[in-house]
Amino acid sequence: MSARNSKANKAAARERLREERERVAKKERARRQLIVAGTTVAVLALAGGIGYAVMQANEPTAWDAAKDAKNVTAPKNTSGKDGTEVVIGKASAKKTLGVYEDSRCPSCANFEQAVGEELKKDVAAGKYKMKYVGATFLDNGDDGEGSKNALSALGAALNVGPEAFMEYKAALYSKEFFPAESKDVFAEDSYLLKAADSVPALKDNAAFEKDVKSGKFDAWAMKMSKAFDDSGVQGTPTLMMDGKKINGAGTDQTPMTAESFRTAVDKALKA
Repeated sequence: MSARNSKANKAAARERLREERERVAKKERARRQLIVAGTTVAVLALAGGIGYAVMQANEPTAWDAAKDAKNVTAPKNTSGKDGTEVVIGKASAKKTLGVYEDSRCPSCANFEQAVGEELKKDVAAGKYKMKYVGATFLDNGDDGEGSKNALSALGAALNVGPEAFMEYKAALYSKEFFPAESKDVFAEDSYLLKAADSVPALKDNAAFEKDVKSGKFDAWAMKMSKAFDDSGVQGTPTLMMDGKKINGAGTDQTPMTAESFRTAVDKALKA
């Protein structure tokens, strides 16, 4: 082997080694670039996901939108600004009994079950008119929707008629349909419609069902809720005869039996 060939072979070997090192280095650079790019994408995706989650959390709910609505569709059989005056009874009745309730309120359910029929008879007889004011404050405790949704459905019943409203309110408070306070089933339209099937005027009533499912009276419900908040009443159920609170004899509490109700209301009617 000549010296020339030996030197040439060594040079060729060195060149091949250089090329191999360069190839390996290039491959390593490419691998690192892929890792960096992947990490960047992951970070951006995570940031984007967090950003989206934050944006979604801050996005106003349908109830927020209803609360801020400028145009309010009020049910029939209402009056006043945004239809928040709900007065049921004979126009000839001289006195008005204000009834303040929250649809998820257990005490309201107890009141309706014990006193509802007595109150309904009085209104039918023209002893007084009933002014209903609906609240939704019980939703605030668990970020619920049942009070608001039930109030909207009551608006849909009122749109059918005052009697349908009264019967539907009684159905929602009945032992059959009123849930435990911890269960927000009134947030489900299907449950509200199930309760409505017990009211002849609402059963298989396509217009009523459509109004409940579409939330036609959601904005009205929120305006009604604000009317309760603005009334100064602190709890439910509360009764007010011409603006003066009615309590059971010897107490500062709402009368919760038919007998104590009769006594308190008759006294208020004479005042």
